[in-house]
Amino acid sequence: MQDFLFIVGGLALLIAGGNWLLKAAVDLSLKLKIPKIVIGMTVVSFATSAPELIVSINAALDGFPDLALGNVVGSNIANLGLVLAVTILLSPIEVSKSFYTTDWPVMMLASLLFFFFIYFDGVLQQYEGVVMVVFLFLFLVYLLRFQKPAVVDPEDEPDVMMPTYKTALYLGLGGTALWGGSELLINGAVGLATLFGVSERVIAITIVSVGTSIPELAASIIAILKKEKAISLGNLIGSNIFNLLAVLGITSIITPISVMDEGLLTNDIFWMLGISFLVLPLVFIPKGLRLGWRDGVVLLGMYFAFIYITIR
Repeated sequence: MQDFLFIVGGLALLIAGGNWLLKAAVDLSLKLKIPKIVIGMTVVSFATSAPELIVSINAALDGFPDLALGNVVGSNIANLGLVLAVTILLSPIEVSKSFYTTDWPVMMLASLLFFFFIYFDGVLQQYEGVVMVVFLFLFLVYLLRFQKPAVVDPEDEPDVMMPTYKTALYLGLGGTALWGGSELLINGAVGLATLFGVSERVIAITIVSVGTSIPELAASIIAILKKEKAISLGNLIGSNIFNLLAVLGITSIITPISVMDEGLLTNDIFWMLGISFLVLPLVFIPKGLRLGWRDGVVLLGMYFAFIYITIR
């Protein structure tokens, strides 16, 4: 019971911390007069991926590398199989051309790069982490220089800046909550794995990964309920790119990550590659550049199949 409470408390702190960090980061970028598109692709991406990053770094340093790896691989599967599925079940998404010219190819490239680095020796080395972070940096530079900026609604309310003390407070609270939440989540996850006699990887790939994907899920549902068209497939694909290149890249630079449970290499990583690839044909079939409820059913079915096979 205590482990379960640790997990619930840890997730609550991670969600609150991510939200506070996001508020502080956006306000900071407004103060520094950074354009909105830059905020969206860098600051916001980093803030929503902060739970994954903190959990992975903490888990790797605490000697639980399968929690770090399972968290990211599971989050990437959950982002497409659960978050995207629920989003398009609620409302269809029109997909922009940049999906198949930039977003999807880069996500697949990042996924294959991770696969190539870890599959053959079971270790993500420090120099491989450096390569991943450099790849992310080059991708961001390309986006900022050559991609068309996102459409900004002219009816948008003007952004109101917070007092500096409030920004600092949110920054401090956000960082502290993320760190404390990750400690509770890791302790609870390891305890639960021991209690049920399953590996840390199984707990990471199911409970922990869904927990750290909650900010994306909440943001997607709120956007749909508010009838905002800003939500797009590119946002979730961007999150997957960031999870692989930044979260695992930075974590492995701090400390190399080794695979402890072979299930990650024989099962999970192939599900991640498969569900990532599947999104491309779904976007074009049956209607071009559109994701509807049928696609949502397919993705959700894939996600539940993955969870069932993994737990079994």
